[in-house]
Amino acid sequence: MPFRPSHRQLEYLVALGETGHFGEAAKRCHVSQPTLSVQVALLEKQLGVTLIDRMPGQVAPTPVGLEIIQAAKIILNGLDEIRVLATSSKGNLGGSIRLGVAPSFGPYFLPHLLPRLHLRHPDLKLYIREDRPRLLERAVLQGETDCGLGPIPFGQEDFVSEQICSERIFLGVPKDHPLAQMESVPMAALKGARMLTLGPGHRLMDEVRKLADMSGAILALEYEGSSLDAIRQMVSIEMGLSLFPELYVRSEVAKDEGIRLLTITDWEGTRDIGFFWRRASMRGGHFQALAKLAGAVADQLFARSPLEKDPQPGRGS
Repeated sequence: MPFRPSHRQLEYLVALGETGHFGEAAKRCHVSQPTLSVQVALLEKQLGVTLIDRMPGQVAPTPVGLEIIQAAKIILNGLDEIRVLATSSKGNLGGSIRLGVAPSFGPYFLPHLLPRLHLRHPDLKLYIREDRPRLLERAVLQGETDCGLGPIPFGQEDFVSEQICSERIFLGVPKDHPLAQMESVPMAALKGARMLTLGPGHRLMDEVRKLADMSGAILALEYEGSSLDAIRQMVSIEMGLSLFPELYVRSEVAKDEGIRLLTITDWEGTRDIGFFWRRASMRGGHFQALAKLAGAVADQLFARSPLEKDPQPGRGS
């Protein structure tokens, strides 16, 4: 009969790979260090490969060990999903959800969604992780996060997604910029303009890069913002122009008198936002129900003018 690693062996291996220390991994798994060490060594013997390089003072996964650790995370996540489905129903969305959110959308949307979600599912435990979209996508695929909320990943068959809204993207210019007196401009007006953007891993960086390529604008590679707030401040002190998504505009930019917001007439300027999860996940029904509620909240938010100030989250919703 072919050998199959045990659930505990996979847990020990994942913990060891993440901590890089036998003692810390044993504490995380609530076992003694000798027990964990013996089981990892047994797993290596049974598989016939070295999974962990043991060096003085530290340990690190081998290349094949890294691949097996990633596969183990997905397997362990699948076992967790089975437990969730066995002990809960669609009515409470599985009891808990590890949700990853994009920083350019999540902080401005969740204050509106969470009160409604808590009213409908008071026993649901939501664990929120904020990170750059590409890192969130990887975390979802590796089973570290149940589902993500942000720009929908396109061209990736490993994901299932449920769109909740389509955000307009606005051009932000300093209040004293020559374009500031206009409501909309053609792309050609951006030729030679200095464009600021978020750093790698942000989908919004891709939009700025594409717009710069099409319009002849110059991408300011010497400065990459860590947040939309940082980019907004750079624009307000005339360090360049940038793009801002609609919900952020509603929440923050509309209150900044140092910036004017324009549309670009011959550029689509939108991004699709939604929930996404692994195609192999057994909890698609939970995430679809979450997306349906979020879609209703988004419909209310986006019903008003983009430059109209948002109401207080949780009121009248």
